[in-house]
Amino acid sequence: MADGYLEKKFEEFGQGAKKTVVKHSSIETLMEKNRSFRGYKKDYVVKREMLERIVSVNTKIASAKNQQVLRFKLVTKDTGADIILQNMKLGGLLPELHLPFPDTEPEAFIIICSTVPETKFVDIDLGIAAQSMLLKATEMGLNGIMIGAFNKAKITETFDLPYEPLLMLAIGKGNEKIKLQPVDEGEKLAYYRDEQGTQFVPKIRWEQLII
Repeated sequence: MADGYLEKKFEEFGQGAKKTVVKHSSIETLMEKNRSFRGYKKDYVVKREMLERIVSVNTKIASAKNQQVLRFKLVTKDTGADIILQNMKLGGLLPELHLPFPDTEPEAFIIICSTVPETKFVDIDLGIAAQSMLLKATEMGLNGIMIGAFNKAKITETFDLPYEPLLMLAIGKGNEKIKLQPVDEGEKLAYYRDEQGTQFVPKIRWEQLII
């Protein structure tokens, strides 16, 4: 193949075409932005197609024994989000705030179920899936939170789930300010908010995590 052939063909293909530059965030940036939001913007509507994109990452991630037992129920504002809100709790370490605040409730959810009884391997998959989906949501400019405090019986009955729900993700456009706070091992790790409403999340310094 003659030198410069590919370059010339590329130039021919690109003549008159508008260049598109796609920027991708590093995994470290996505992880830092991936905070647990308990308040969301009401003027932003999360559509089912967005939830589908988020769930699709499960075709690419690791699975213990490659068993792939997790299944997902997508719920939007028009398909029962209000029922979920009535049967869940947020901000367990800040009960005095009664989160989420009025008019900041999430209105889109992913209910994660398992086709087999919960085991340590199912829980491994659950953690991988939940984190991966939230990272995908972050990449899409959205935010979310894992919810473990919910009425399983009511959720199962309301949405006619064929499998037990293990965890839920709320997805939306975050409306809070959250900051990571480096701390030393042994210091308090409970998240807290200052008078301005900024939430601080203590994280042990990485140097102290290595044994």
